[in-house]
Amino acid sequence: MLSRPVQIRRFLGALLVVFVGVVTLSAQTRRTFTNPRPEPYFKALFPNAGGFSTFGGTPLHYKVYGVDPKANPNAPPIGFIFWTTDLVPTDVGYHGPIHFLVGMDTRGIIQSVIMDYNSEPYGYFSVDPPKFVEQFRNKSVRDPFQVGRDIAAVSRASITVNHAARVLRDSSRTMAKTFLKPEDVKQ
Repeated sequence: MLSRPVQIRRFLGALLVVFVGVVTLSAQTRRTFTNPRPEPYFKALFPNAGGFSTFGGTPLHYKVYGVDPKANPNAPPIGFIFWTTDLVPTDVGYHGPIHFLVGMDTRGIIQSVIMDYNSEPYGYFSVDPPKFVEQFRNKSVRDPFQVGRDIAAVSRASITVNHAARVLRDSSRTMAKTFLKPEDVKQ
C-alpha cells in the first residue's frame, strides 16, 4: 500500500499528463481548421468581382479581380480574401479561435466579414448575429478596432468580442503591410 503523499503525487502527475495532452491536441486542432470550400462566400464579400485567384501566398490569401484573370492575365487585383485564423493562428477567444473570412480592398478597407465558425459559449448572441460582423464593413485598417469605442461591446461576452476585434484588426493590418503601400491606405 502506497502512502497518502505518494498517491497524491501520482494522481497529480497523471492529471498533468492528461492536461498537457488536451492542450496540445486543442492547439493542433486550432491551427489546422480552415473551411475547405469558402468559394460560395466570395461573391458575398465582393459582389462585383470578376474572378478570384487560387489560395496561396505568404500570408495565405485569395486575390480578387475586377475582371476574370483568365481573360486578362495582367489585370491588377482589387482586393484580398483571407482567414483570420491563417494570419493570427495563436490568438484565441474564450473557448477557441473564431474563424472569420475577410474581404479587404486594395485601399485597406474591409468590404465584408463572414463569421464561418466559432465554438464560443456566448457566440449565439455576440459574434453570430449578422449585425456584429456588419460593423466591420467599410472599416479602414487604420481604425482602432477597440471594443466600446468603434466596436460595439456585448455584455457577458467581452472575451469573445475582444478576441474578434483583435484578430480582425491584426489580420487585416498584416495583409495591408504585406501587399499595400502606406500612401494607398485610406484613413
